[in-house]
Amino acid sequence: MDERNNPTHHDLAPDEFQKYARSAIDWIVRYVSDMNAYPVLAQTPPGAIKSLLPTEPPSDGESFDQILADFQNIIMPGITHWNHPRFFAYFSITGSLPGLIGEMLSNALNVNAMLWKTSPAATELEERVLEWLRTMIGLPAEFEGIINDTASVSSLCAMAAAREAAGLDIRKQGMAARTDIPPLRVYISEESHSSIEKAAIVLGFGQESVRKIRTDDSFRMRVDSLYEAISNDIRRGDKPVCVVATIGTTSTTSIDPIKQIVNICRDAGAWLHIDAAYGGSAAVLPDIRVLFDAWDQADSIVVNPHKWLFTQVDCSVLYCRRPDILKQAFSLTPEYLKTAEADTVKNYMDYGVALGRRFRALKLWMVIRALGQRKIQNVIQEHIGFADKLASQIEAHPQFELLAPHPFSTLVLRWKPVGIQDVDKLNSLNEQLLNAVNAAGQVFMSHTKLRGSFGIRLAIGNLKTTWDDVALAWTLLQQHAAQIASH
Repeated sequence: MDERNNPTHHDLAPDEFQKYARSAIDWIVRYVSDMNAYPVLAQTPPGAIKSLLPTEPPSDGESFDQILADFQNIIMPGITHWNHPRFFAYFSITGSLPGLIGEMLSNALNVNAMLWKTSPAATELEERVLEWLRTMIGLPAEFEGIINDTASVSSLCAMAAAREAAGLDIRKQGMAARTDIPPLRVYISEESHSSIEKAAIVLGFGQESVRKIRTDDSFRMRVDSLYEAISNDIRRGDKPVCVVATIGTTSTTSIDPIKQIVNICRDAGAWLHIDAAYGGSAAVLPDIRVLFDAWDQADSIVVNPHKWLFTQVDCSVLYCRRPDILKQAFSLTPEYLKTAEADTVKNYMDYGVALGRRFRALKLWMVIRALGQRKIQNVIQEHIGFADKLASQIEAHPQFELLAPHPFSTLVLRWKPVGIQDVDKLNSLNEQLLNAVNAAGQVFMSHTKLRGSFGIRLAIGNLKTTWDDVALAWTLLQQHAAQIASH
C-alpha cells in the first residue's frame, strides 16, 4: 500500500499501538497493585525533573520504548501519589479502576460533548447518570445537573446564574460605568473555599463586594452575622445577590446552618449556592442526611464525584434548581452551532463557560455501575468510622488534641506537649512534626490554621484506605513527636 494512502501513517501503526498500550496496561496493573512501594509525597527538589528534560522538542519522532522508559525514570520520581491509600492531605481525589477504564474509552472516542448532535450518547448519558446521582444523594427532581471540570468552575457558573437572577441585565449591558445598578454583594463565610472569592473577582463583583461572615466555635457561618451584614447592606442601598454556604468546609469540613440561611436568602431575594464539593458525596448515606437539612431548598449545589465518589479527576457536578436561569446566563449560539433539534434536546454548551466538553459522564456511569450504591455507601461509612475511631484515640492521648469537630472523615489535630501554652511555639512544633512525618514518605498530610493555631489535617477518602493505613499515620505522628521532644 502506498504510505500516502494509509490513514494511520502519521500515527502509531495499530500493531505498535497494541504493543505499547499493553505495556502501559501492564505497568498500570503493577502500579495499582503495589502502590505502597512508592513514597506518597514526591521526594524531588524544585527543578530536578525539568533539568532532566531537553530544552528543545525533538525534530523527529522518538522510540516509544524510550518514551516509556523516560516516563518511569524521569516522571515517576516527581509524582505525588494522590491515589495512594495513605494520601491524607487536602481532599483525596481517589479514582477507581472502573473510572480508569471509563477514562481510557473516553480518550479513545475523543468526542466533544458540547451539543447533543456532536455525540447524542454523551449528552443523554450525562443526563441519565446525573439523575442517578441526584437520586443517590437525595435531591428532588427539579434539580438538573451538568458536569464541569472542578468545583471552582461549577461555583463560578452558579454565581453567574445568581447575577443573572438579580434582573439587572448584566449579561447585555455589563457592569462597568453603569450608574443604574447599586453595589452588588456576595456573602461567604470566613471558612469558604478561596475559589468563591476568585469567582467574585472573575465575575466583576470585586473582592470588596465579598462579605466574609464570621464563624462560630464549630467554624460554621454565624446566622446572626449574616443577617446583620445583609440588613446593613440593604439599608445602604446595596443589593444582596448571592450567599454561598458550605457543607464540608475545606479546613475543617464544618457544615453551615443551611435551614436558617435559606430563610435569610428568601427574605433578601438572594440566590443560595451550596458548596458541597467534598461533603455532598456523604449524602449517599440516608442515616446522616440530617446534616444536609434544607439543602434541597438551595438554588444550586456543587458535588464533586472526583473527591469522595471514586471517580477520576476531573468530574464536578453542578445541580441547579433553576436551570433556566443558568441557561439564560450562558446561552449564546452562533450560526455554526445552530441545529435543527435544538428545541427538543439539551445542548450542554448552553449551561456553562466552556464550549468544548470532555465525555466525563462515561467514567461516572461506569463507577456507579461497577461499584453499585451499596458498596459506595459502605466505603464512605467505613471512612467516617475510621475518623471516629482515630478521633477517640487522639482525645485519649495526653499530648494531642482535636481542633475542630469532624462530621465526616477529616480530622484537624494538634500536638500539644505538656507545659507548652505559647501559640507560636506550638505552631512551630506542629509544623516541624508535619514536615518530619511527610518527609519519611510513608504518609502525606496537609495543614491549616484555625484561629491562629497550626493544625494538621488528616483527610480519609481513598477507596483502598484501610484502618491499618490510618493507624500508621497516627503511629508516625506519635513517634516523630517523641523524637522532636527528645531533642
